[in-house]
Amino acid sequence: MPNFTSFADLRAACLDLPSGHPAAGAATAQREDTLTKPPKSLGRLEDLVAFLAHWQGHAPPRLDRVDILVFAGNHGVTKQGVSAYPPEVTAQMVANFAHGGAAINQLARTAGADLRVIPLALEAPTADFTESAALSEREFLTAVAAGYDAVSSECDLVCLGEMGIGNTTAAAAIAAALFGGRGARWAGRGTGVDDEGLQRKRAAIDRALDRHAALLNDPLKVAAAFGGRELAAILGAALAARRQNIPVLLDGFVCTAAVAPLYKLRTDTLSHALAGHMSAEAGHRVLLEELSLKPLLDLNMRLGEASGAAVALLLLRAALACHTGMATFAEAGVSDKPADEGTEKAAG
Repeated sequence: MPNFTSFADLRAACLDLPSGHPAAGAATAQREDTLTKPPKSLGRLEDLVAFLAHWQGHAPPRLDRVDILVFAGNHGVTKQGVSAYPPEVTAQMVANFAHGGAAINQLARTAGADLRVIPLALEAPTADFTESAALSEREFLTAVAAGYDAVSSECDLVCLGEMGIGNTTAAAAIAAALFGGRGARWAGRGTGVDDEGLQRKRAAIDRALDRHAALLNDPLKVAAAFGGRELAAILGAALAARRQNIPVLLDGFVCTAAVAPLYKLRTDTLSHALAGHMSAEAGHRVLLEELSLKPLLDLNMRLGEASGAAVALLLLRAALACHTGMATFAEAGVSDKPADEGTEKAAG
């Protein structure tokens, strides 16, 4: 486990990053040009294979071991009436994951991924961020380290997700603190709050923005003041993956907001990350645009728990299957040049 003893230690780690392996990405692009298809005819699928190779450092890339990491945490801001469900649902859903009864269990199995659910002090919710910072520096760094340590160097790809009643409020608050605007710009209905609940949610975010106005220029302090343990762990896991050249698939709004402080520290920090999908949760589209992330899927999903990332993993497997399984023009005995247009006309 890394020894992050201060915000300064963590900030230094966030700024000291490898840049991947361009030669591996170029090698996959060269192979794509020899496969039995018109150039670039598989569109973004070809780019995805090159992306995986660039970060893994070998061509072709592999998806032999994929880990889905779902971090769970509880939030003190729920006492402001910002969620349609009570806080105890977090622990109940963690138990459901353990028994294989959640959507992510089915999706992970279908996508050929190993699922790990990591609860983080569910018995100790964060502080209500309308009254004080959600997490102290030490609490925040401990959660970041837990996420960092959860990433195995043996992974070919990491999918990140979360579970935590109240965490769309935390995510919206982080987005507002980092990119501007008030609660109305970023807060949606989350688990399904009614109109009054939505107003409470937006008002809570606005009060928190005013209370913590002095730290809005420090992305890591923003993450601690407005976030939660599961969001901090996602930040740590994304950082660990980048420092080990492991590509990442992000889930929805909460997951994206959790890693947004990394982008604010250094805009290329998330170069190893793909947005698995665009959530139906209000604010996710805007946040993806702020981070210059183009989602792979848009299926109106808003479940969380890495469900969108797991579905996107199937797309990566399809891209890799084409790259590794297709024949080249030479192998298939197919001409790799279109007939000259003039010759065709003469022959006709």
